[in-house]
Amino acid sequence: MPGYHVTPLYGGAIVCDIPEKFADVSKLRQVPDNQEVWIDKDGYTSIIFDITERVGEPGHGPEIDGRAMTTHLEDMVGSDIDTVKIWNTAETEFSRLESKPPAYTLIATQTPRTGQSRQGGSPPDFTAIIMTLLRLEKYKSDILITINVPHIKGEYDEDEVDLELGKQGKLIGDAVEYSARIWESLKIKDWGLFGES
Repeated sequence: MPGYHVTPLYGGAIVCDIPEKFADVSKLRQVPDNQEVWIDKDGYTSIIFDITERVGEPGHGPEIDGRAMTTHLEDMVGSDIDTVKIWNTAETEFSRLESKPPAYTLIATQTPRTGQSRQGGSPPDFTAIIMTLLRLEKYKSDILITINVPHIKGEYDEDEVDLELGKQGKLIGDAVEYSARIWESLKIKDWGLFGES
């Protein structure tokens, strides 16, 4: 079981538990103000918090929020959306948020197009994406929490991963655990972060 530490995000306006083995990318390079990016010191997995303007029409429900998830996913992967396969989506609860805002999580995989190469090496076989969308309609904001898990040949056990059969393998299993820990630990301490409601 990995160790976690309570981590202030956005100058302490939000706190949540992040695995101890993750480093704050903003100490290494510039990160946009609306993002917090953490990367596994021993691997390739990253956790990205992104506060964006709320997308979609007013109100909520599986249809409205489902469309919003699709919009955010398309924004994230851009023109590569046809290389993405969504395996499942589920409603999610952030247990420390009193207002119980709607939240959803999807698990998807993105397979690089043939011929695409990554700087400094071969492209991953695929990247698993665990994306949680937390909808704060009152604040006209969405919080996206994305865990990207590149699966690079030789760095994972290919026999353990078959999402069609529900086999996630260790890397995705760990990322699901990180997500669950974030859902149960995330607390918004300063709603002023989202501007006037």
